[in-house]
Amino acid sequence: MPNNPLVDPRDALREVFGFSDYRPGQREVMSALFRHGAALAVFPTGAGKSLCYQLPATMLDGITVVVSPLIALMKDQVDFLRERGVPAARLDTSLSDAEARAVRAGLRNGMLKLLFVAPERFANEVFTEALREARVALFAVDEAHCISEWGHNFRPDYLKLARMATEVGAERILALTATATPKVVADICEGFGIPTEAAVVTGFYRPNLRLLTTPVRSADRDRELIARFRSRPPGSAIVYVTLQRTAEIVAAMLVREGFPARAYHAGMPPEMRHEVQDWWTASDDGIVAATIAFGMGIDKAAVRYVYHYNVPKSLESYSQEIGRAGRDGLPSIVEMLACPDDLPTLENFTYGDTPTTEALEALARDVVAQSGEFEVDMREWTVRYDLRELVLKTALTYLELLGVISQGTPRYAEYRLRLARPRDEVLAEFRPKAAAFIGALLDRCWKGETGRARWWRLDADRAVREMRRDRRHVIKAMDLLRERRLADVQPGDVRHSFSVVEGHGRTLAEITERLAERFVRREQQEISRLREVMDLVTQHGCQVNALVGHFGERRETPCGHCTWCETGRAQRLHRSRALLPIGTRVSRRTVVDLQAEFPAALGTARQMARFLCGLTSPATTEAGLRNDRLFGRLDGHPFADVMAWLGGVAADPEHAGRRTKRR
Repeated sequence: MPNNPLVDPRDALREVFGFSDYRPGQREVMSALFRHGAALAVFPTGAGKSLCYQLPATMLDGITVVVSPLIALMKDQVDFLRERGVPAARLDTSLSDAEARAVRAGLRNGMLKLLFVAPERFANEVFTEALREARVALFAVDEAHCISEWGHNFRPDYLKLARMATEVGAERILALTATATPKVVADICEGFGIPTEAAVVTGFYRPNLRLLTTPVRSADRDRELIARFRSRPPGSAIVYVTLQRTAEIVAAMLVREGFPARAYHAGMPPEMRHEVQDWWTASDDGIVAATIAFGMGIDKAAVRYVYHYNVPKSLESYSQEIGRAGRDGLPSIVEMLACPDDLPTLENFTYGDTPTTEALEALARDVVAQSGEFEVDMREWTVRYDLRELVLKTALTYLELLGVISQGTPRYAEYRLRLARPRDEVLAEFRPKAAAFIGALLDRCWKGETGRARWWRLDADRAVREMRRDRRHVIKAMDLLRERRLADVQPGDVRHSFSVVEGHGRTLAEITERLAERFVRREQQEISRLREVMDLVTQHGCQVNALVGHFGERRETPCGHCTWCETGRAQRLHRSRALLPIGTRVSRRTVVDLQAEFPAALGTARQMARFLCGLTSPATTEAGLRNDRLFGRLDGHPFADVMAWLGGVAADPEHAGRRTKRR
């Protein structure tokens, strides 16, 4: 279809998608895309965000690239679009070599209209180079709230997507999310260069959802959940939990009580997750006990119940999760079994991701000591500084925001090749100039055995230096060998490159302090988000109005279908269960001895607190400490209490300076 903003999109709306008219907000997003070349769509779950890129993709010359972290969404939408004759594909790790080859060919020859990829795909230099050669008519970013440093799900990779859209010459950009406070809306607009007037927020009020919050004691929670399923008509349901093991326990309990239930969590094999998802999608009364890994991007309208067995981590998460109920517009129930005993576990996850000051100082010292461009081996650095990979990426992003470093495009340091035919036959497939270049690359390979297959290995960086050729030529050569099926090519050893900014003018002490401030502020925000959830439970006034008000929507009339409106009174949470004193569960001497034995993994109070609360880290995993008898001994205790007790350990004169080995 012509690349013409004067073409009425309603023609494609009817002819391709079979819809008679727009849903709220869709027309405004289309208008903003054509008028400003950019738009933000903040629509509730199930309100039609996907049409905001599907429809223009059918009208524009060029390809629409949709960036989403949700493989389930990619698969469902590709199937939906192909059924309607729209050439669409996804590129992810679940594809076979032949399938991935076909997708790349469609991108190269311009046959694709939509391509779905994950944010991590932009670390692949072969892919980004192919995008630069394509005409990207629209660059759409789903879950765009992840760009906000102060949002509920900050992902450093998202900050780089805006830059990538520019690098590949995207003609238009569209950001989409289901949850965004006014502050996050402003961050998205600033990050992606979207004019304020091009931000379309449709509202969060869902009149068909009966929102119930029920304070419970942990000992009564199972009985309460079973009572709900027994007393209400059968219907498709999701029970959200915090921990993977809880999903298994709850699913097994429901099965014992005669209900059709399955567990779902990220620790299950992919094929098992797909099986559970397909079973639940096809069932009218199936129940899934799941962590937050379930539900994102799943297109099922007739979900009658969403229960929160555990307290959600934020109002943003809660809004997304309950938004999966009643997307068909029919009455549905969402109920939270609110138990204060859940808070320590959720808080501990937040505290556990805050780096130690020592780790941040070591990271900053090593970074500023670099000269010129340097590379980061993510696995090695996570262990060196005892930071999970996402936390390390966040720290490096903060260093960028502070103006200390700048990041280059990630690249592969090595390619593994297995020729499909003899070398001379492979080279004969190319014109003389290209054959000479590829032959020179093969001359620089070294050979190695992998089982029965012979692989050639190419040091890409070395080849670029020795041949004095642009790196793009090496990438193109590898791509040609793969696309023509002349070789099986496997890129590897991804390198993340950075450069220290000359004249950044910050001292090591200042950098460390600023990094620590950012992480502590983020920690405090995450804890505050948990408190906001509990405040909603005890809200004196309409809870629905309070929830939508969090996202900037103002309603004056009580909803009539929340717990407060139905009872006319605020609820009170039950007191948390009493915990045994820490000193009766953990020996001071054992802690000191363990720290002496594993100083790199447990040397600081925060590291030891993580370990005692059952939170793994790269250093404890490397040291094999997960099977230690003390790991998780204080699971359920507030992190702050454990830290305070460990401070007492450090101050105890009886054990000061003890460095004995643990028996």
